[in-house]
Amino acid sequence: MNKVFALVDINNCYVSCERMFNPKLNDKPVIVLSNNDGCAVARSAEAKALGIKMGVPFFQIKDLIKQYDIQVLSSNYALYAEMSRRFHAILSAYVTDKEQEHYSIDESFLDLTAYQNNFDLLQYANTMKQHILQWIGLPVCIGIGHSKTEAKLANHIAKQNPHYLGVCNLYEMDMCSKEQLFAQIDVGEVWGVGYKQAKKLHKMNINTVFDLACADAQLIRTQFSVVMQRTVLELRGISCIDIEHNPPAKQQIIASRSFGKRVTQLSDLQEAIIYYVQDAYKRLRADDLLCGCLVAFAQSNPFDSNKPYFNESRSFVFLEPTDNLLEISHQASKLIAQLDKGNIEYKKCGVIFTCLESKSTHIHDLLDTDVVKVQKVERLMQSFEAVHERYGKSKLALGASQLPKRNWHMTRDQLSINPFSLKSLMQTH
Repeated sequence: MNKVFALVDINNCYVSCERMFNPKLNDKPVIVLSNNDGCAVARSAEAKALGIKMGVPFFQIKDLIKQYDIQVLSSNYALYAEMSRRFHAILSAYVTDKEQEHYSIDESFLDLTAYQNNFDLLQYANTMKQHILQWIGLPVCIGIGHSKTEAKLANHIAKQNPHYLGVCNLYEMDMCSKEQLFAQIDVGEVWGVGYKQAKKLHKMNINTVFDLACADAQLIRTQFSVVMQRTVLELRGISCIDIEHNPPAKQQIIASRSFGKRVTQLSDLQEAIIYYVQDAYKRLRADDLLCGCLVAFAQSNPFDSNKPYFNESRSFVFLEPTDNLLEISHQASKLIAQLDKGNIEYKKCGVIFTCLESKSTHIHDLLDTDVVKVQKVERLMQSFEAVHERYGKSKLALGASQLPKRNWHMTRDQLSINPFSLKSLMQTH
């Protein structure tokens, strides 16, 4: 039986989530800004039509925003995360757990192989699309293909060509029509082909998707990698990349932010680093991991031509991998103090948890480990997490890291209300 894959992708995800709860934004040019309201990370179709590029700094388009009355919003990640959860949950009703891959916050791969003989695939995809729009108000496009790469490309085609009505089925498309489409798409649009690879392919006179699909797979492997060779095969309809049920083990956990204002005081720097430690720690515990090595870093503004650029880091290796928040925070505070030069205007700092290992399979040193202490620490961490779960992370924290209006807090002047927050729900009623 031939493999069939689908890629379901939310259109302009962040903008669509905002529009769901604020219909006044419909049909208007809208952009969503990154942390500290730095640059555009999401654009409505109307904003794209005005020439606003992805990643363009906010200050460079202020005149354009004023001229066309473009609606500007700060990133509301709590809202997007909840809408993403609901999006993936709806799709889980159409396939089994082993047939779905949560590829990103707004994308999901589906293995439809088992359904091709019992359902009309186009109708099946349209039903998904309609239910997502009806139940959570998010518009999606769906691409169907013989492989994950082909499904990804089909999704791109559906987005770029309105006459497909949001669903492009390359799996059942005749070969002549498919080749014609492939010949019109730049090779840089292929999943896994980055800017550098596309540039190299162009020099080899491989300019379109069709050119890459027809290329010598062995030559591509020699010139690039086995991964690129698989891409060629996938474009020919040969499935080489299966649905990932278990994401690969994390190599590191990073938590960092740019500051809303320049930070010069060590106390502010330490508050910020402790805040980021708690963010990284939450993910460490969620994945049942232990941290073996801690890295703290700090940076100044790389675009300030009047002052030398500062970018340094310090690391600490734990004698034994740990998930003790108090110990990790203590070491992070010491590391950032070692970094501080006293005359730097810091723009950003952060932490990296690395040398990670599974907590469930870790074996303590029976001779040197105080088992009673380990158990006490675990109960303390569980209590800490229970308070956060019930009352929110601002009710119990380390030091002053969760107090409001800190000098280092990021700027979010255009933040919308999170409709799923307790505060919002209470206001609603």
